[in-house]
Amino acid sequence: MKTAFLYFQMLFVTMALSQEDYPQLQEIVTDHANIFSNAELLGMRAKLSQFEAETTNQLVVLTIQRLGSETIEQYASGTFNQNGLGQADKDNGILILFAKEDREVRIEVGYGLEPFITDALASRIIRNTMIPEFKEENYFEGLDLATNQIIQFLNDPEALEEFKNEMDEESDMGSGVKIFMMFFLSIFVVAGGFISYKSYGKMIEVFRGMFIGKLGVVPGIFMALFSFIPLVFSMVFVVMPLVFVVMIWEIDIAKYEYLLDDLNWLIYVVIGSLGLAMLLAVLKIRIKGKEDFKLSFLKSDSKYMSKTFSSGGTHSFGSSSSSGSSSSFSGGGGSSGGGGASGSW
Repeated sequence: MKTAFLYFQMLFVTMALSQEDYPQLQEIVTDHANIFSNAELLGMRAKLSQFEAETTNQLVVLTIQRLGSETIEQYASGTFNQNGLGQADKDNGILILFAKEDREVRIEVGYGLEPFITDALASRIIRNTMIPEFKEENYFEGLDLATNQIIQFLNDPEALEEFKNEMDEESDMGSGVKIFMMFFLSIFVVAGGFISYKSYGKMIEVFRGMFIGKLGVVPGIFMALFSFIPLVFSMVFVVMPLVFVVMIWEIDIAKYEYLLDDLNWLIYVVIGSLGLAMLLAVLKIRIKGKEDFKLSFLKSDSKYMSKTFSSGGTHSFGSSSSSGSSSSFSGGGGSSGGGGASGSW
């Protein structure tokens, strides 16, 4: 019993120590990331303080270097509630949290302002106003423009309603087009997937032929490499529609842009594809159980080559007779209810 109680105490202490220590805000704008000049900092503080004095709505900006072990949603909510942003009887606080090294930003909205600054509206501000500036490292400009928009929307109900109507019209007009485009693009994805399946199947058969001595190792290696040509070609039909889907649905993929900066991962994809094809070829031989493993360095079985790889209208490394399948190419005490939006760049 004592041992169990001791473990419970240790677990409680560990959990307590692992909790994030959120900043205790002393100013309406806190720049821990040091992205503002002194003039910019004082100017934004004056603007947001005046907005609070005139409306009682509290719009707070916090910049930090990094989030640590928490997500930006957790960090924003914890900071918001720990500092009790907004007035307790109105829950009219808004926190803009900017994490420089994590390249993330969030607008956290108190309960009382959620009917005005909706999740969709906050997301639009982040995507259209903040992110373009952040990508150019214009951090102050992005935050300054975003606070201007929020102030305008909360001060001017007509401007807010007009903006929401524009968002609704874009959504209504775009939904039918998006559905059609999704259907149209899916044709290319299916076609590319079919070509990929056939090409990869041929690659597996190339390795199987090599492992049973029906296909010479040297010509087999060239055939395996040439099999990548239709495979890469078909992947274009799969990847490009996905790019359009990202653009059409405005999906945020900023977290994965590093993949375009360093393409070394493609080498691992190629090696992994070849390795998997070899493994599947071995399994195919094992399952059939009628063939023995052996290798031929140069010589290939002409009958096997003719039956397995020859096809009318395509190149062949064996006999010119056509008996296999043909491959084809085609193309103030306030609290937050978790409302708001996040973005990254």
